[in-house]
Amino acid sequence: MELELLNEQGQASSKFDAPETVFGRDYNEDLVHQVVVAFQANARQGTRAQKDREQVKHSTKKPFKQKGTGRARAGMTSSPLWRGGGRVFPNMPDENFGQKINKKMYRAGMASIFSQLAREGRLAIVDSITVDSPKTKPLAARFKAMNLDSVLVIAEEVDENLYLASRNLLNVLVVEPRYADPVSLVHYKKVLITKGAVDKLKEMFA
Repeated sequence: MELELLNEQGQASSKFDAPETVFGRDYNEDLVHQVVVAFQANARQGTRAQKDREQVKHSTKKPFKQKGTGRARAGMTSSPLWRGGGRVFPNMPDENFGQKINKKMYRAGMASIFSQLAREGRLAIVDSITVDSPKTKPLAARFKAMNLDSVLVIAEEVDENLYLASRNLLNVLVVEPRYADPVSLVHYKKVLITKGAVDKLKEMFA
């Protein structure tokens, strides 16, 4: 699989021979959807909480007499049938939203995303992404010169300078191969991968 090798100006200078097992697979839409949904579900925190009828603050006094009112019988106002009453099946803080994805499925899903990005022209290879100092301005100018306004960079190694220079850039994310996730791959308009990161991606997803 041949991918574009970009120069400093963001122009295709030559071709890079990428492994077919990662960048040349058929697109499996159902599998990609399942991988993306599972990743988002596993990142979800069960922090919401609701109260049942035992936890709501209500009087236990019978609101009106049992007979003669023409209304339905009621024992206390904390009933789930009443406004302000407790919930029947409340959401609890320890709720688990996780979904299990087998390693083989996850690898195949990630390879399918990489392959589709390559077919759509949204994926390219660069020699390296490095900065001499933790300054945002030079890195921002570099991406602007390459005509990139929304980019995910997968670098072989992200040192402190590169991390500090990129963290404040809008619509720019720089990660190592092990931190590449399906949601970011789908979200950003362009994906840049360094030559050294290609070998690591091959080990992970081939």
